[in-house]
Amino acid sequence: MKHAVLIVAGGRGLRAGGEIPKQYQMLGGVPLLRHAVQACLRHEAIDHVQVVIHSDDQALYHNAIRDLPAAEKLAAACFGGDNRQDSVRQGLEALNRLPEPPATVLIHDAARPFLKPDAIDRLLTALSQTPGAILAVPVVDTLKRGTRQGQIQGGADRSDLWRAQTPQAFHFGAILDAHRAAIGLNMTDDAAVAEQAGLAVQLIMGSEENFKVTEAEDFARAERQLLHSLGDIRSGQGYDVHAFGDEPSRPLMLGGIIVPHSRSLAGHSDADVGLHALTDALLGALAEGDIGQHFPPSDVRWKNAASDRFLAHAANLVHERGGVIAHLDLTFICEAPKIGPHRDAMRARIAAICGLDISRVAVQATTTEGLGFTGRREGIAAQALATIRLPM
Repeated sequence: MKHAVLIVAGGRGLRAGGEIPKQYQMLGGVPLLRHAVQACLRHEAIDHVQVVIHSDDQALYHNAIRDLPAAEKLAAACFGGDNRQDSVRQGLEALNRLPEPPATVLIHDAARPFLKPDAIDRLLTALSQTPGAILAVPVVDTLKRGTRQGQIQGGADRSDLWRAQTPQAFHFGAILDAHRAAIGLNMTDDAAVAEQAGLAVQLIMGSEENFKVTEAEDFARAERQLLHSLGDIRSGQGYDVHAFGDEPSRPLMLGGIIVPHSRSLAGHSDADVGLHALTDALLGALAEGDIGQHFPPSDVRWKNAASDRFLAHAANLVHERGGVIAHLDLTFICEAPKIGPHRDAMRARIAAICGLDISRVAVQATTTEGLGFTGRREGIAAQALATIRLPM
């Protein structure tokens, strides 16, 4: 039996504020959408993941999913419609065009980043006995009816009330037919579409942790929850040195950018001493060896290679472990060139490579007061510290 997940990410998320839709805003150093996609790709029972996006968000989407593990399960994104119901139907039609459409589909909101494997397990188990099943949590608060002026008019029975969550799971053919029949009705969730078609839908106990990021303050709650779940705090240190070379046409790469200077650094790759130190710091925090083990200088593939590939690889190893990069601190040791004028450009580039907010990247510089090989202007050294958080 083939199981697919359809992730709806075509909304504008205006209530969350920000300059870009909320699903592409950062949570734990990576876009919110990435958390939802990762959770589905990691589950062994899921064969296919289809994301529905807005046509204006293609660049944002590709940045959010860049270098995801198990990406072979991830289909090319399709475009949604004018509302959520239309977007879900477009995603279902995309799944139906597969050479082998799935037997079941879980429909999930991109703004729910804390989907747990056991929740997927419970939904798939339920589908062996029912056409549909949704995650939900019972209403526990006392309910009141009120006037428009805010006065209480009475209470309401909460005994049979539940708050619906996602994923919402269905037999694929049945929910596709239901959505085709419901065109124009603009229902708020897929369970309502299923009920409209006469399909039985089972309530499966969800979790308060599986909340939807809706308002701006929800990001702060999500950050707290994410950090609470990542209790294994680690740090790593990296150090690298490169001598100045004799290739006048070779640019000087430092911190991921070209820095104007009369000399460049010698090395097998582009010799970006700063990115090399950061790569080793991340690998050290993971206890995953060093840069030479992952990218040996004896391998011709890395001849003149851009060092951003090395740093991106190390960052992805953190993400594959379900972790986040909390902070990166890079210090250059050299007499020249001056690092200060390029500091913010380096921070921005390093943040982009690692999928971080720039506030999580520090770049500093110092000299050795004319002492040693850097004092004699024979080369540049760099040292780096990386702090990461991994699941316990």
